[in-house]
Amino acid sequence: MWYEINFNKLGVLMLPSFLRKPILVAYLQSLLVPIGNLHYQWKQKRLTDWYKINHTGQVCLLRKVLNDQLDVSERRIYIGDGNSFARKFIYTRAEHKPVFLGKMFIYRNSEYIGTGVDFIVYVPQAIINMRWNELNALINFYKLASKRYQIRAI
Repeated sequence: MWYEINFNKLGVLMLPSFLRKPILVAYLQSLLVPIGNLHYQWKQKRLTDWYKINHTGQVCLLRKVLNDQLDVSERRIYIGDGNSFARKFIYTRAEHKPVFLGKMFIYRNSEYIGTGVDFIVYVPQAIINMRWNELNALINFYKLASKRYQIRAI
């Protein structure tokens, strides 16, 4: 590719042929070490940028990113759907609607339709304890802006 440059070889090729002595070539290559290091750092940054560009907020890709960054060996992090329960209301007699509730469960306010989370990230407790900020930063970077999430321990 166009960005694969061997600066040592390029420096030697740019020297006139009558100056290509071992001492001068070694001196020139020592002068080119900082440029080579800068080029290496640029290539590493390019690879991380390509990784970020190629991974989106889709569930499969978000799970892959989280496992690649936080749980490389065991890959235990997974993503589930958020809970969205319909609200049940109790009516008065004047409204002439059924008052019978049947079997009713009590949920947190964040678990109802329109107020709940869109997806739940299940993470091992050890990762939550040690790398909470990195986990939040990764999820916030890759998720869509309108999506809400919750992190739960496995």
